[in-house]
Amino acid sequence: MKIIKKSILFLIVIIIVTLVAGWFYTKTLKPTYNGEIKIENTTEDVTIHFDEIGVPHINAKNQQDAYVALGYVHAQDRLWQMELIRRIAAGRLSEIFGEKLIPTDKLFSGLGIEEAAAKTIANLDKNAVPYKMAIAYLDGINQYIENGKTPIEFNLVGVAKEKYTLKDMYNVFGYMAFSFAIAHKTDPMLNEVKEKLGATYFNELIGVETKNLTLIENEKNPEITGAFSEAMHSLMDVLPISPFIGSNSWVIGADKTKNGKVIFANDPHIGYSQPSVWYQAHVKTPDYEMYGFHLALIPFPLLGHNKDFAYGLTMFENDDIDFYEEENNPQNTDQYKFKEAYYDYTFIEKRLKIKDVKDSLYTIKVSKHGPLMNGIITHLETEKPVAMQWIYTKLENKILDVAYEMSHAKNITEFKNGASKLHAPGLNMMYGDAKNNIAWFATGQLYKYRDSLYTKTFLNGSSGEDEIKEYLDFEENPQAINPDINYVYSANNQPDAMSNDLYPGYYLSEDRAKRIVNLVAPKNDWTKQDVAKMMMDVTSPKAPEVVKSFIRSLDKKNLSASEKTAIHILETWQGNFDKDEVAPVIYNRLVYEFQKNTFADEMGKGFDQFANTPFIEKVLPVQAAKEKSVWWDNVTTKDKVETKQEIVTTSFKNAFSFLEDQLGANVADWKWERVVSVEHKHAVGEVAVLRKYFNVGPFVTSGGDQVINNQIYDIDATGYYKVKAGPSTRRIIDFSDVENSLAIVPTGQSGRVFSKHYKDQAKSFLKGDFFKMKLNTAEIRESENVLILKAEK
Repeated sequence: MKIIKKSILFLIVIIIVTLVAGWFYTKTLKPTYNGEIKIENTTEDVTIHFDEIGVPHINAKNQQDAYVALGYVHAQDRLWQMELIRRIAAGRLSEIFGEKLIPTDKLFSGLGIEEAAAKTIANLDKNAVPYKMAIAYLDGINQYIENGKTPIEFNLVGVAKEKYTLKDMYNVFGYMAFSFAIAHKTDPMLNEVKEKLGATYFNELIGVETKNLTLIENEKNPEITGAFSEAMHSLMDVLPISPFIGSNSWVIGADKTKNGKVIFANDPHIGYSQPSVWYQAHVKTPDYEMYGFHLALIPFPLLGHNKDFAYGLTMFENDDIDFYEEENNPQNTDQYKFKEAYYDYTFIEKRLKIKDVKDSLYTIKVSKHGPLMNGIITHLETEKPVAMQWIYTKLENKILDVAYEMSHAKNITEFKNGASKLHAPGLNMMYGDAKNNIAWFATGQLYKYRDSLYTKTFLNGSSGEDEIKEYLDFEENPQAINPDINYVYSANNQPDAMSNDLYPGYYLSEDRAKRIVNLVAPKNDWTKQDVAKMMMDVTSPKAPEVVKSFIRSLDKKNLSASEKTAIHILETWQGNFDKDEVAPVIYNRLVYEFQKNTFADEMGKGFDQFANTPFIEKVLPVQAAKEKSVWWDNVTTKDKVETKQEIVTTSFKNAFSFLEDQLGANVADWKWERVVSVEHKHAVGEVAVLRKYFNVGPFVTSGGDQVINNQIYDIDATGYYKVKAGPSTRRIIDFSDVENSLAIVPTGQSGRVFSKHYKDQAKSFLKGDFFKMKLNTAEIRESENVLILKAEK
């Protein structure tokens, strides 16, 4: 009996010791929000107040010290995120995650981002202020690496910490620029339609680009593989860092607000992941103040405000990537033809380090237009050499100056000057200030080809006829300053023409833009609370129009009572994607069946890739409204030409049958909340036993694809809609009460899993709540958590 008691006592002691040791270990993994830390390379102490959601309010005597401090606190909350994002453009994810990331590493390391970064860094003015501040920020990060606590992820995956350089910073800029682009997902698919199905099919598809616009002021081969587009989709899908996708922003002029001051709103749409993409920080010195939202490894915020002005961004979606089919020398495949001469390809040797296996060596061939995709995308089903020309790597890169000058502008003129220096990626820069100026600038280097050239299919690399003819001056870019309508907005939609021509791009469907205009235009007493409510709007103005097109063509004979109920629900639907709505469930499944029955027979394997491009969202309302179309015929049936009525009726029947099997016989129970969910995934959370600790969610959410509260998901065969992207932050700056401006992020401020700020905003975000972006010094000083970075004297 004594032995049993001693054994039990011993076991209890072991458990207690283990729990205490575990508690002490987790304490070492939390960020430091209180106390004093010695830091080098500052002239004075820096005081940092952390507010109730973990945002650092950095008070320094000069900007150099402030940026060292910013780098330090940014690293302590987001070092693992920094580590992942710097590895993408460099092709170094395989070092951590092994062989499955080799294709992604080959793609990114072959895009020329690192080579362009090295060239840019070599030409930087080392005495310029932006350069000095960037180096100070990196110094803060590297001091944290030397002296701070190591995030648990480094130990879990077995990777050593490395110090950061300007090259890492520019690699982040390059990844951001590429993830904004759409061409690599759309152009190869459209090229296959043109080449394999012919002009009739192709022309019907591209005709949608001039229809349904809400402007800011031959032999057929039915087997389209979609290999190129599929490769791009799959390579981007496995990234452990958020891709950039879309956005909303609207700035309401003083004459349309209740208090007579500008109200600024912005919610960039970015792929969901954990931690959230933006790191908030409030920096204040005697000559500078900015409450900003920072990307990992970027010292100057891309979103920000102070008491004088606010700025933000959406994706422009302009065309800045083009693909060229090169013509090899038949006598020497190391050469390609351009006009009447042959030129040598440039060869770049690359080495990929891979976890647990030997290094992989490969060679990239580069023409005058750019790297050949054949060498960096596995299983590319074309023997023709296809080069990618990308404005980001082709032209001089001033992006560090852009970010610095926008965040340090004193007025709208200085802001515009900074924005004008951006060459890529294309961004809509939104602006509002305390003097009641509002503005929108479509930024990025725009250019022209010959008039008749359609640039969303592969161009001729050898003729010399498909080259850029002219670069446009920034004043020719679409833009609006203090327009008569008293508001500016962007929702990734087509901007109006500046010189009689609509600029080509991959603009999204008009749904969100139309809804923004419908809400903002008639109202002249806007308040901050009204804007907050509008940000959670879940109504699509286009979906009911698509439904009407479907129902007009539906054969209503021989419908069951339940099918008639489903049709009635669709007919009376206002386009709302609320949790308890039934119509979104029927609508999304009907859209899937309609698109499959319309396009899959011709496209074959390529349909799944086409179905998940933004282009199909523009095709849908146009195709649904057509009575005659070459796409209605099912090419797999013999001696029969299908009609629109047959396609729509079959699609409805299939959708109804699927939903009965999935959700039961009672149509009223087919609630949107049963099929839509969101989960913010952490790279380590892909391991099943770690998922519940590192991932945030899953949650039921409201909203839908292309509504203002944009919840982006694939419409596929599963019948479930797992949200993969949406608002990366929601911000409202009211210049009548600027110290009480509002914001929120999807999960939390910290990327440290044991921090109380890891996911403390998640439920508030889902409900549409906000937190204050504090600027008032007295209020900030009331914070419980104060960290002082002590300068070495």
